[in-house]
Amino acid sequence: MNILLTGTESDSHTWNLVYLQLLMEELGHRVRNLGPCVTDDLLTAACAADGPGLVVISSVNGHGYRDGLNAVRALRLSGFTGPVVIGGKLGVAGVADPEQRGRLLAAGCDAVFDDGDVNSFRAYLGSLSCAPATAPAGAAAADGPAPHGGTRAVA
Repeated sequence: MNILLTGTESDSHTWNLVYLQLLMEELGHRVRNLGPCVTDDLLTAACAADGPGLVVISSVNGHGYRDGLNAVRALRLSGFTGPVVIGGKLGVAGVADPEQRGRLLAAGCDAVFDDGDVNSFRAYLGSLSCAPATAPAGAAAADGPAPHGGTRAVA
């Protein structure tokens, strides 16, 4: 499956994105990593260009809830209907907040993963159809350059 991986707009961390990219590639998925500090406009444009089978939003700075809520709303308003998941350190309280989880799901997230919940994330990936995603007409080749300093990996 083609997966679009992204950090949130205010999160400049990259280690979480590299870890997730390697994990998903190890599981046989193709991953385009947009990198950190991704704006809603860049994310929606990448989805329109790539037509990913899944969007994964990751944050470790504690502002993932706020940024993720904006990102998923922008994706849904843009017409993206594929699955979108978010995970990581989504709040500054240090514990998962059920109300925030509910708001993310209501806004259009298909799943919300708590910080460190890798086993649930793996299970979720395994539950999705692994049919290869097809790139929209006119999309860049898999080995073409990725915008915003991200990488484009080919499994």
